[in-house]
Amino acid sequence: MAYEALNNASTLETNFIIVLNDNNMSISENVGGMSKYLAGLRTADIYTGLKKGVTHALHRVPVVGDSLIEQVRKTKSSIKQLVVPGMFFEDMGITYLGPVPGHNIRLLCRAFREARKVGGPVLLHVITEKGKGYEPAEKRPDKFHGIGPFRIETGEPETPKKKDTYTDVFGKVLCDEARNHPEIVAITAAMADGTGLARFRQLYPRRFFDVGIAEAHGVTFAAGLAAGGIHPVFAVYSSFLQRAYDQLIHDVSLQNLPVVFAVDRAGLVGSDGETHQGIFDISYLTSIPNMTVMSPKHKWELADMLRFAFTCQGPVALRYPRGEAFDQYEEFRTPIVYGKSEMLYRESKTAVISVGHMFEPAIKVRESLKAQGYPCTLVNARFMKPIDEEMIDNLCKDHEVIAVIEENVQTGGYGEHVMEYVCRKGYKVQVIPLALPDDYVEHGNIQALRRETGLDVETMTERIQEWL
Repeated sequence: MAYEALNNASTLETNFIIVLNDNNMSISENVGGMSKYLAGLRTADIYTGLKKGVTHALHRVPVVGDSLIEQVRKTKSSIKQLVVPGMFFEDMGITYLGPVPGHNIRLLCRAFREARKVGGPVLLHVITEKGKGYEPAEKRPDKFHGIGPFRIETGEPETPKKKDTYTDVFGKVLCDEARNHPEIVAITAAMADGTGLARFRQLYPRRFFDVGIAEAHGVTFAAGLAAGGIHPVFAVYSSFLQRAYDQLIHDVSLQNLPVVFAVDRAGLVGSDGETHQGIFDISYLTSIPNMTVMSPKHKWELADMLRFAFTCQGPVALRYPRGEAFDQYEEFRTPIVYGKSEMLYRESKTAVISVGHMFEPAIKVRESLKAQGYPCTLVNARFMKPIDEEMIDNLCKDHEVIAVIEENVQTGGYGEHVMEYVCRKGYKVQVIPLALPDDYVEHGNIQALRRETGLDVETMTERIQEWL
């Protein structure tokens, strides 16, 4: 979108200031051709001399008087092919000014005054340091891109990680699979650490691809690899995969290509905030033909599902949450069968279907209902698409209520798919979708957000009791 915006801005005839905040970082370190181009602007010997000339001239610019921009433009017009290879911005019709040191406020203000004098689009190239002023962030800017509570003195998190996260489990299993399957490659959109691919990058550097913050391209790139006989895994946050919805449909699923999407941060993400809540992926992924969608209940099932995904002939989305992996109920680990859910406790009258990481709350809901005298069946959905119609048929024979627990918006969620099937078949069974409201969820502690949105154990139990 940045390139599209530059293309659009280059046609403007009024003053329009574009600030390129260049700190050599995206979420991780920058990659790709544009990054190399900007590095060339920062470090080229000849241009460094010109930059110093610009900096010194800015110091001397009076409040009123001739524009420095015109002088710089005339200078660059005569030597641009020698000094700045390509002149990417200037050749598009955008006046380039910089690089300017971004932590020098006085100089920066003067640069903006000069930029305001241009009668068209002007790009101000500002050099900054990510994390400037806070030593832990200066040393590890990627770590501080998105962070929860931490100790200011050291930069260490308030609550250190005690066990593997779902992301850790994914990364380890992927490396194990890649050892025996050379056709497996991994793709990230500037998030190798965040998506658990750092170890894969170290072990298999020629099979690791960072496309930068370009999720749409990442999906199409994966489609091209899959069409050529490679088995790509695109590890990406749920909220970021939304950016590539068209490519999921047109480039991957239309051709039924075997791409594995490791959809991290599915569900509520807590401290990452409103824009990063992965609460729409079931809705948008299950709307796509040929797409298989799975979600594990605990860490062992995540490992089993990832291995299973590589046996599928078409696209597979494996969605899992942020945070520590649930490591209880290892005894519930029946083999993965395509499109089939898992019966955990078989009783009657009331059934609870758990989607993915909502398994732990679902267990507690069942215990609460049984403590009050209600028998309760518990099913682990496993597949959001295709839904297990045979299982639902079976439940509708001797159950009055089917409650579906998921950390996704209700609209288009798994609960609505179950409801639609039950309605279409004409079963006289009440389906209760226990899901998130059709709204954006604010920043906050996950347990607090579940209480606020009605996905806490107490509220869900009460809603089921009302129907009973």
